[in-house]
Amino acid sequence: MARAGGIGIRAAVGGLGVGIAVGWNIAALGAIATRLSRAYDVGLATIGLFVTVQFVLHMLMQVPGGRAADRFGARTSALVGLGLIAAGNAISLPAPHPALGFAGRAIVGLGTGFGFVGGSDYIRARGGGPFLQGLYGGGSVLAPGLALALVPGFATWTGFRAPYLSAIAVALVCAVALALAPPAPRTVRHAGEHLDAGLLRDRRLHRLAAIHTASFGFSVIVGNWVVTLLERHGQPKGVAAAAGSLTLLLGFLTRAGGGLLLRREDASRWVAASLVLGGAGAIALALPLPLAALVAAAAIVGLAAGIPFPMAFTGAAAARPDAPGAAVGFVNAWASLAIVAGTPLVGLTFSLPGDGRIGFVALGGLAALAALATPR
Repeated sequence: MARAGGIGIRAAVGGLGVGIAVGWNIAALGAIATRLSRAYDVGLATIGLFVTVQFVLHMLMQVPGGRAADRFGARTSALVGLGLIAAGNAISLPAPHPALGFAGRAIVGLGTGFGFVGGSDYIRARGGGPFLQGLYGGGSVLAPGLALALVPGFATWTGFRAPYLSAIAVALVCAVALALAPPAPRTVRHAGEHLDAGLLRDRRLHRLAAIHTASFGFSVIVGNWVVTLLERHGQPKGVAAAAGSLTLLLGFLTRAGGGLLLRREDASRWVAASLVLGGAGAIALALPLPLAALVAAAAIVGLAAGIPFPMAFTGAAAARPDAPGAAVGFVNAWASLAIVAGTPLVGLTFSLPGDGRIGFVALGGLAALAALATPR
């Protein structure tokens, strides 16, 4: 059989597909946040709370999802996640009622919690290295970038249902690909043990969590609100959607490249520099700049956000070989917590002077400060 990064084509396609399916749900709602607020007859902050509910459940499932992958096998855990993603989006289809929106995002959050860690652990368990982990992370930002660009157009035919219908289709296609892929072994030696409390106190994981939060976590928050920010400050909807999609779409390139950077002795410097540049890009998006400069800032945010991912996930699994899935889940949980707290808070800044700009400046400053936590 042809090989892809040493793990086989079917395994690579199946594993990478999980990241794509999870990623689509990150920004699908944010792509048409204004349209959704009108359809549901609620404010933008409430639409932000839909995303918050999703990521609360996503966050809570990170370590349990990682342990499930360790105990029952990563492919099984990821397939469960994809099924929950499809089911959660289906719940939101019948009518634009906030109760259905909240219930649907809660189930989607359970699914992304199982799926994201399970997909990453599947690639690791099948023998994939940092480059494939980078591609996996790249898929998880390529998908929301595509969602930001494509869902607004899809909504002209399907209205408020656009993010839900598209997410179901993506999840089903990726579930078929994973079902056709070979299984991955579970972590047998520790399958029956309780989670070691030392994992929660591991400073290596804390540093990895900081850089992952300031890159992936903040890029998700930016991705959910950047289209609205640009629209509110005079950019046409189509232009805002195209420019905004760059904040996530371009991370595909640098997440894969970030895996190759780990071979360099100065990899930590590149990661730290990416956090500073990403923060500067977020601040630039908040400034009254010409369109070309705003597009460049969005591109910088997207490119910079991808570089730390392979270091965070590969480093977490290597730091805790006794529970690699749980370690990755722990690191990702902190990024999820930032999304849970930050998405509605940035949404609220659209009611403050500057119409959203304060939130983007705050994100940029925090991202730059996180460079100090980069592991050496």
